[in-house]
Amino acid sequence: MCLSNPVRIRRQVRFLQRQFLQEGGLPFTNILSMEHISQALTDAEVTWKDRVYPPLVTLWVFLSQVLSQDHSCRGAVARLIAHRLAHGESECSALTGSYCRARRRLPERFFSAVACQVGRVLDSQVDPKWLWKGRRVYMFDGTTVTMADTPANQQAYPQIPTQRPGLGSPIARVGAILSLSCGSIVGLGVCRYAGKGQGEVSLLRKLWDILSPGDILLGDRLMANWANIAMLQQRGLDLVSRLNKANRKADFRKGERLGKDDHIVRWKKPPSIRAVDRATYQSLPDFITVRETRIHVLTRGFRTKSIIVVTTLLDPEQTTKEDLAFIYRQRWNNELDLRSIKSTMQMHDLRCRTPELVRKEIWTHVLAYNLIRTVMAQAASEHDIQPRTISFKGAMQTLEAFQPVIEFMVGRNAELRQELYEQLLKCIASHRVANRPDRFEPRKRKRRFKLYDFLDKPRNEAKLDMLKGVKEK
Repeated sequence: MCLSNPVRIRRQVRFLQRQFLQEGGLPFTNILSMEHISQALTDAEVTWKDRVYPPLVTLWVFLSQVLSQDHSCRGAVARLIAHRLAHGESECSALTGSYCRARRRLPERFFSAVACQVGRVLDSQVDPKWLWKGRRVYMFDGTTVTMADTPANQQAYPQIPTQRPGLGSPIARVGAILSLSCGSIVGLGVCRYAGKGQGEVSLLRKLWDILSPGDILLGDRLMANWANIAMLQQRGLDLVSRLNKANRKADFRKGERLGKDDHIVRWKKPPSIRAVDRATYQSLPDFITVRETRIHVLTRGFRTKSIIVVTTLLDPEQTTKEDLAFIYRQRWNNELDLRSIKSTMQMHDLRCRTPELVRKEIWTHVLAYNLIRTVMAQAASEHDIQPRTISFKGAMQTLEAFQPVIEFMVGRNAELRQELYEQLLKCIASHRVANRPDRFEPRKRKRRFKLYDFLDKPRNEAKLDMLKGVKEK
């Protein structure tokens, strides 16, 4: 790592820390530390020249880009120019070429290391009151993102096979492990949308080594297969999931009865498991012991009236049937978290034009998301509330509004700056998400879309037809 000007590097780190309340007497102020950033730069073997776009400045500009409603590179560079002029530095070029080249120079593993480090350190320091029965619960689910339609992106992440060439967008599958207590992303994987080994279960198996014995994994019905449960048990992990009725049926007349619609059964090892090699297959036990519980949903407006929960939490005294119903219902937070990063932070359509930059863009979104979750955890700790009761969008909007004022207070009265931090956390804590467990809405749209025809041929062909005066069909 280049340390030709350590004073400037420390100043850049402090600037990043101030932007996300990583200083003063607040809780969780060691999440984005100088040691973590230096280690990430060293591990990624980053070297640079001390010019306009060193790594930390590039990282800050990239963060401002993904957090802004305007995701353009031009807007990000304009914010850097304003920042330099406000601090008495010379202006830089308003063109975006230097910034884009600086992003390309930074290794992808630097972005991933910083993003995951922030999420894991935050999760490791949460208040014990935020845990479920004193245990850490993690959720896993997958989603998809689209990106710019370039030949490089199409080759790495091909569009859906049913779409005609030139009419679709490259699409990638993203799988994330999230903390239930604070909402941070502790692990993430990216792969193609379709193909062998490109599914959500395959992504999970690449990520679950980051979990520790005693942790609980909360997943959907895809996770509840024999091989997953067996390999999770070998790692000392418990699973709470929904029964995949496509593979197995529950018969509550069999097994060890614990109560009505609640029993312990043994699942026999399948004759073959395509997802594992023969050596791994031989190492797995002949049977696994699981608990199946039927839960009735009596709330009006819910589509499903009963579900069967599969878990390796076998003790009915430590984990009652009601406990299982409660914890499985918390899986809805997984959908809300993915919505926050995809819709609120606009990660659903990525702008970069090469696969490596696309992945860097994803990791920068994850880093920004985890830093916002850190500020939400600070607000929750200061005001003695649960982080899950705070609005993510409200926290993001409030932080964006306060960041220029925070930077304006640099070099001024430290007490006033600390009071500004406290007011920011007070505003964030006031944006509470009401407890609306029984709310339901019709799945229908009210606003009409503009009546434009769909593009049914490649854009260059459509433009040629327009030049020829041919009316599109």
